[in-house]
Amino acid sequence: MHPVLEVFTILDVKLEGRHLANNGLRTKGLVCLFLMLTTMVVGFTLLPRANAVMVISAVNPGTGNVGSLVTLVANLTTTNGVYNVTFDGAVVAVGNAVGNQVNATFTVPETTLGNHTLNVVDLANTTETATGVFDVSTAYAVNVTLPQNRQLQEGDSVPILVNVTGGAVSTTYNTTITVQAPTNGTFSGQLSISTSALGSGVATLVYPDNFPSGANTTYVGNYVVSANSTVTTETFFVGLSNATQYHRMQAVGIKAVYAPNENVMLTVSGNGIQNSVNLTADSSGVIDYSNWTVPATASIGTYNVSIVSLSGQTKKDVLSVPDSQNFTVPGFAFNVTAKNLAGDTVSNVVVTAFENSVSVSNQTTSSNGTTVLMLEIGNYTLQGFSESVKVGETGFAVNDTEAFDFVLNLTNLNIKVVAVVNGVEIGIPEAGIFLTPENLTLTTDITGNVVANSLLPNDAYTLNVSRYNEPFNVTTIASLLVGQNPVPFFNVTISCPSYGLRVNASKADGQPFSNALVEVKELLGGIHYDGTTGPDGVVTFQNMALGRYDVEILDSTGMKLNSTTVDVFKDQNVTVNCSLFGLNISVTVTDYFGQPFGNTNVTLQGNGSEPISERTQSNGQVTFDNLVGDSFSISVYLSDQGSPTVVQSVVVDGSTVVPIRMNRYVLLAGLPVETSQLAISVTIILSVFLVVLLEVYRRRGKSKTVDS
Repeated sequence: MHPVLEVFTILDVKLEGRHLANNGLRTKGLVCLFLMLTTMVVGFTLLPRANAVMVISAVNPGTGNVGSLVTLVANLTTTNGVYNVTFDGAVVAVGNAVGNQVNATFTVPETTLGNHTLNVVDLANTTETATGVFDVSTAYAVNVTLPQNRQLQEGDSVPILVNVTGGAVSTTYNTTITVQAPTNGTFSGQLSISTSALGSGVATLVYPDNFPSGANTTYVGNYVVSANSTVTTETFFVGLSNATQYHRMQAVGIKAVYAPNENVMLTVSGNGIQNSVNLTADSSGVIDYSNWTVPATASIGTYNVSIVSLSGQTKKDVLSVPDSQNFTVPGFAFNVTAKNLAGDTVSNVVVTAFENSVSVSNQTTSSNGTTVLMLEIGNYTLQGFSESVKVGETGFAVNDTEAFDFVLNLTNLNIKVVAVVNGVEIGIPEAGIFLTPENLTLTTDITGNVVANSLLPNDAYTLNVSRYNEPFNVTTIASLLVGQNPVPFFNVTISCPSYGLRVNASKADGQPFSNALVEVKELLGGIHYDGTTGPDGVVTFQNMALGRYDVEILDSTGMKLNSTTVDVFKDQNVTVNCSLFGLNISVTVTDYFGQPFGNTNVTLQGNGSEPISERTQSNGQVTFDNLVGDSFSISVYLSDQGSPTVVQSVVVDGSTVVPIRMNRYVLLAGLPVETSQLAISVTIILSVFLVVLLEVYRRRGKSKTVDS
């Protein structure tokens, strides 16, 4: 119960309990109390409503580095309101609450070490905020600067960049950079990084130049770099060759570090290649060799370059890091699109590239007719095979990544199925064609055409043609050559057979329906015949294309009376009975007592047709002939002007008699009198008669009294 109502109830109970004798005083007291409580209610209503205090309920994570992704959860005063999130006063996120729920994500901006203030601000009421804290910690990031377009080699120097974020303001951080070599030996160098006013700083240390004695890049393998032994690491690879892949005829630059003037053997091997050479290191112990090029006959694949000491002075393999490294000869991506003579792409073609009569690549074209061959620099022969038959061959040279259209000796077979309709040749749609030996099912389009793509021009083909699953033609083609040459398109035309159709139209009474319009339409469209029945109700159509037809009978106004469907797969006879045509409607008009109304105007009107008017005969009947079944309105007029006396609706689906009884009228001496007037007249006459009868009776009684 509302508190105010409770007060009223309590006071009323107390007042009644005291049994105040003075009702007037009691009434005045209640009025004053009512006014006081009303004032209190209005005052409470005008007080501002208390809202839920905005609070950041979660910050995940609560501590992290600059660049960390943080999720914040809070509530917002304004339902579905717009908010922003600030980090030390800078906006880091903006969004709309879902209901009163805030779920925001932001990235920690560049800032200093320690706690920082988070605020969620309700932009609809900027005095409403929620406050939280995020703790920024110091992070180190390592980045190795690698040379562009080449691989690091033995003896190279590597700049190592170290970045500090989330540090103290304008502070110098002494950082230890550690590099672990492939030998598992570690080397440490010292680096001083000065931070800015935002706690960030960056500095570079070069490995092995700025590292203590013993640091080197004289071994093949991965070198792992870390700062202050943190989990943030970076890796760089040192090899022998100046690249990881080469194409034919490209020189392979090889560099290694050994003892001064040490004799070594350099070997390149793989995919049928085995080439070795003896070399001597220079006075600083460096071997720099670039006299070996990838042979013009090198196949695509993986190769190895290795170096071993002939004197045994430097034994890198003792430390399980031999001077051995792989490189690849990848080839170029040679994009091939297979097309037939008509320019259409062809799928499932096997494309084989031959070099010096040896197959070096073999691929199958995809659904869009394309495939990719990886081929190295050189001259090739390309062959295409469809259904294991060679359908194309061409020569080409590869110097780089290329795209190539491979035209094949494949022909499109254009098939057209036609019929002569009303003296004009038209295409027959939806004709089914089964093509062998391809075992391919085709269907002609709305124009009667269909194409069998990319066929072998030298093969023989058989076309089994049907419509509505009714076979009507078998055509054999010896080849798709014109003369002795393949052509882009080979055209073949197939004629659809024709038959006769005899249509017999009859009326509802079974009599012939003469001068009826007969329309014959093929169900799939495109074919249409018209005719008119003769005196015998018959019309004959000659040379109708094989098909399934809708036969419609229409009257002279174009109204459809009946229809049927007939398959013209041979000469056909069809009878269409128009059971709703030639109907008779007899209307009988009578008065209240069933007496016939003669010479009365009766008007008959069908749905959308012109009205027909006739007068009833002496027996009250009128007949309307040769009607079409419909919904009719029958109106009866007692006068030639004005509104109808009676209107009656009737649905007619056969000859019928419609009785109309005009209960409002009674015929007296052949004249219509309203039944109400007749009733009044009869009542008056009876009343007069009764009065007269009573008067006579009264006078007779008085007479008898006088006589006595």
